[in-house]
Amino acid sequence: MANGAKPKPAFFIAVLVVVAGLIGLAFFQCKKKDKAKTGTGSGFVDPRKGSGSGSAATAESADPNPPPTTVTQYEFEPATKLSPVEGTSSYKDLGKPRVVRFAVNVWAGWAPIIWANQGSKAGKVWKDAKGQDFQVELVLVDDPVQMGNTVANGGVHIGWATADMLPLIVERLKKDPRTMPRVYQQIDWSNGGDGIVSRKEITSVNNLKGKTVALAQNSPSHYFLLNMLLNAGVMPGDVKMRFTKDAFQAAAAYNANKDIAAVVTWAPDIYTLTEKKESGNNLLISTGTANKLIADVWFARADFGRDHPEIIEGLVRGIFDATEDLQKDANKAKVGPMLDTFYKLPAGTGVKMLPDAHWTNYAENKDFFMVSSNPTNFERTYNTAVRLYSSINVVNADTTFDKIMDFSVIKKLGSEPKYADSKNTYEYQFTPKTAKDLDIEAKDPILTKTVTIAFVANSFEVFKKVDNPNGGGQVYYDGNVEFTIEEIAKLAGQFGSAQIEISGHTDASKKGEADPALVKELSENRANAVKEALLRKYPKIPQNQLIARGYGWEKPFAGAGPNEFAKHRRVEIKVIPLEAP
Repeated sequence: MANGAKPKPAFFIAVLVVVAGLIGLAFFQCKKKDKAKTGTGSGFVDPRKGSGSGSAATAESADPNPPPTTVTQYEFEPATKLSPVEGTSSYKDLGKPRVVRFAVNVWAGWAPIIWANQGSKAGKVWKDAKGQDFQVELVLVDDPVQMGNTVANGGVHIGWATADMLPLIVERLKKDPRTMPRVYQQIDWSNGGDGIVSRKEITSVNNLKGKTVALAQNSPSHYFLLNMLLNAGVMPGDVKMRFTKDAFQAAAAYNANKDIAAVVTWAPDIYTLTEKKESGNNLLISTGTANKLIADVWFARADFGRDHPEIIEGLVRGIFDATEDLQKDANKAKVGPMLDTFYKLPAGTGVKMLPDAHWTNYAENKDFFMVSSNPTNFERTYNTAVRLYSSINVVNADTTFDKIMDFSVIKKLGSEPKYADSKNTYEYQFTPKTAKDLDIEAKDPILTKTVTIAFVANSFEVFKKVDNPNGGGQVYYDGNVEFTIEEIAKLAGQFGSAQIEISGHTDASKKGEADPALVKELSENRANAVKEALLRKYPKIPQNQLIARGYGWEKPFAGAGPNEFAKHRRVEIKVIPLEAP
C-alpha cells in the first residue's frame, strides 16, 4: 500500500464481506447440485418442512436419509364391525353330498375357480377347514340384477361382484340382514378387458365434456366412466350419457350412430371397434392402463358365512391354489376350453380372454383387504364407488366398507408360509420406467386433473400449520390437504401402469422482479413436496411411477383473474401411458 499506510478497518470488513459472499455462493451452488441429483425421486424432501415464508433460494436442502416408511394394516377385527345376522337361514339346503352354489358371470377372472372345480358342474371334491368334503356347482348369472335376486331368494349361496358394484348390491340386499354380502376374497383386477372407445378426435378424457357417451347404467361401465370423469375434473352432468341394457348393446349403438362420441364397453367389443385403422375409432383408455380400478370379488350371504365358516375357508384356499396352478402355460391351455364349454363360446375364445384379467394371489389379497395405507385397497375402492353413486342419487351412503369386508380367512392364512411367502407380482410387473428412459413430453396425457393445495406465498410446505383464528391450537393452512393427497394417491394407484406427472406452479405476482430460475425452483419444490408426501403416506406407490416437474409461472391457471394469485399456486396431475392402452 502506498506510503506504507495501514489498511483501514473498513477495508478488512469489505474483504470479509466479499469472501463470505463467495463462500455462500459456492455453498448454494453445491446445494443446488445436490438437489438436482435428488429431483427425480432418489432423494427426500420432507413436505412438513421446507420454506415457511422465505423464497425458494433459502429453502432447506433435500435430506439424503429419509426416515423409514411402514405399511400400516387395519387394527380392527372384522367380527367387531360386521353387523350380527338375525333370523333363520333361508338359503337352499346343501344336501348330501354338500353342494355349494356359486354364481359367476362371463369373465376370464373366474378361470381359477373353474380350474379348481374342473368345470362348472358339481363333482370335484373340495375340502373344508375341518377336512370334510363338499362340492361346488358354478351357476352362470350374467345379469347383476338377476344375480342379486338369486342371492336374495336363496338360489345361490355365493354371489359375484366387482368392488365398485357392491354399493348397488348392498342397497338391494341390506333390507334383510341374512342376505347382506360378506366379501372374503378378491379374484382379479381387470387387466384390459374394460375400456372407453372414442372417435379419433377425442384424445383425452377431458375432451368428453359436452359429448355423448353410450354405456350400460349402474354397471362396471358406469363406474368406469364416472371415475374417469372425476379424475379428469369433468362433472358427470357435463356429459350426455345414453344408457343401454348392457355393454354389448352400447357398443352396437355407438357403431350405428356417429353422434355418439364414445362408448364404455368390454372385450371383445373394445378390440373389434378399434382393430381396423379405417374405423376412425381409438381405444381412449382401458383397464390395461387403469389396471387397479375394477376388482372382481366374491361374497357369501351373511347367514351362509355364519353357518359355514369352514366352507368359506375351503373356497378361499382352493381358489388361491388354483391361481398358482394357472401360472403354468400348460394349465392355461387346459382351462381355456373349460371356459368355452361353460360360457358357450366359440372354440379358442376362452384362452384369448385370459389376459384380460390378472388373478390375485394371497399377497395381493392381503394388500387389498388388510393394508390401510394401500391407495387402491378395498376401503378406498368401495368408498369411491359409494361417493360416485351417491352423487347421482343411486345409493345412500349408510353402509360402510367394514360392514361387509371380512378378511378373517386372509388373516388366518398369513400364518402359513405357503401363502405368507407369496409376492405381489402385479406390483412388480407394472413398475414403470424411470424418468430418464421416458420421453414424457412426447406423449399425450390420458387425462389432466388440476389439484389445488393452498401454498403460502414463497412456500412449498404441503402440511403447513398455522394458528387457528378461532383458537384451540394450530390447524393446517389448507384444511383439505389430507383429502387431496389421498385423491392423488388413488389416482396413482388406479393407473398402476401409467406414468404420473406432478407439475408444480407459482403465481406471477413478482414477474419482472424475481429471478425466473428461483421461481422455477420453488415450483419444483412444490411438486417434489407433494410427491414425497404421497410416498411417505402411501409407500405402496412405486417411487419411479411419479415424475415431479416445476413450471414456474410458465403455465398460469386458465380463468384466474389478475389478482387471484392463490389459484396459480397449485399442482396438476397428468396420467401418461407408457404405451398405447
